[in-house]
Amino acid sequence: MINKRTLATAVAASSLALAGMAQAEVKVGFLGGFTGGIESLTPPIFAGAQLAVAQINEQGGILGGQTLVMPSGDTTCSDASAASNAADRMVNSEQVTAIVGALCTGATIAAANNAAIPGGVLMVSPASTAPAVSELDDNDLVFRTVPSDAFQGEMLAKLLLDKGIDFVAVTYVNNDYGRGLSDAFSGAFEAGGGEIAENLAHEDNRADYRSELGSLSSSGADTLVVLAYADTSGQTVLRQAYESGMFTQYVGADGMVGDSLIEAIGADVLDGMIATRPGSPDLPGTDIFNEAATAADIDPSAVFAAQAYDAAFLVALAIEQNGSAEREGLSEALRSVSSAPGEVILPGEWEKAVELIAAGTEINYEGASGSHEFDENGDVPGVVVEMVVEDGSFTGKGLVDL
Repeated sequence: MINKRTLATAVAASSLALAGMAQAEVKVGFLGGFTGGIESLTPPIFAGAQLAVAQINEQGGILGGQTLVMPSGDTTCSDASAASNAADRMVNSEQVTAIVGALCTGATIAAANNAAIPGGVLMVSPASTAPAVSELDDNDLVFRTVPSDAFQGEMLAKLLLDKGIDFVAVTYVNNDYGRGLSDAFSGAFEAGGGEIAENLAHEDNRADYRSELGSLSSSGADTLVVLAYADTSGQTVLRQAYESGMFTQYVGADGMVGDSLIEAIGADVLDGMIATRPGSPDLPGTDIFNEAATAADIDPSAVFAAQAYDAAFLVALAIEQNGSAEREGLSEALRSVSSAPGEVILPGEWEKAVELIAAGTEINYEGASGSHEFDENGDVPGVVVEMVVEDGSFTGKGLVDL
C-alpha cells in the first residue's frame, strides 16, 4: 500500500519529469501562404526552413540538446485576419520563441502589428519584399533576409531598359507588395528614360480582368508588366491577355516566378517571358546550401528557399546566443550573430557555432543567400537575378548588375 508521503513524492517527481519534457523543445513558428496567391511557391520555402531545423537537431539540438521544432500556420497570403489569427496562435497558444515569416508583405504586417510586436516575438521574413516593412514601428522585432522591392523594382527597370524595352504598360495587385514594387519600378524606369503608357491597379482573386486589360492594351504598349501572384491574379491576367490577343511580351517579378504559372497558361504562350527575383551571390555558403538542399530533395533555386533557410538558421543562432528560449533580448542576439566582426559560420555549421558561442567567441553567419548585415530597419542588401521562361520553365540568366 502506498502512503500519502510516498504518493506525494511520486507526484512531485512526475511533475518535475513533465516539466523537463516541456522544456525539451524550443519552438520557432513558420507563417506561410500555404493557400492563396503563392500556394505553389510556399512548400519549397517551408522546406528550406525545415532543412535548417533538421541540421540543427542532427548536430545535437539547441540550448544544451533540446529539440528545435517548427509549427506552421497558414496566412493565405492576402487575408489579414487569417494572418493575424495564425500569428496569434503561434504567439499565445504555441508559445513560440520566434517566427520565420510571414511571406506575403500584407501577412507579415498584419501578423506583426496584431500579435508578434505586442507579444515581443521576433519575426524574420524570407520573402516580404515591400518597402512598407521598413516603416513598421516594430520595437526592432521585424527583420527580413530578402532585399526590399525598392531595390528589386530598380533592377527590373534597369533590366528592361538594357534590353531596349522602354515603352510598357503595368498592372499590379492592389496591396502593399504590388503598390510598393510598382512605385519602385515606375520611378526607376521613367528616371532611366523609359515611358509607362498605363499603370493600373487590380484587385486580387477576381475572375475577370478584361476591363483593365482593355485599358492597358489601348495604350499602344506591346509589353505588359504584371506585378502580382502566380497562383491568383497574375495567372488570370496573363491568361486573359493571351486569349484576347493583347501584348507580345510579358514581364513579371518574384511573385510570378513559379512553374505553376507556366503549367496553367502554357509554355508556348509564356516562352520568353522576363522576370526578376531576389537571388544568392556566388559565395561559399550558396554552394553548401545548394548541395544540402539537393540531397534533401529540395530545389535550391526555388524562390526564397535559400532565404528561408537563412532565416531559420539565424533565428536558431540568436536563440543559442541569447542562452534561453525567452523572447527578450533576441533581436539584439540576432544582430550579433549576423554581423562582423566574428568567426564566419557557414550553412550547416551548427556544432561549430555552438562551441564558439559557448566559448564566448563572436560569430558572423554568412548564409545561403549572402551576408545579413541588418540595417536599423532590419533590412539587408541583396542581389537580383534575371529569369526567363525557356523550355517550359523559369531559367536563371545571372545577376542583374547596377
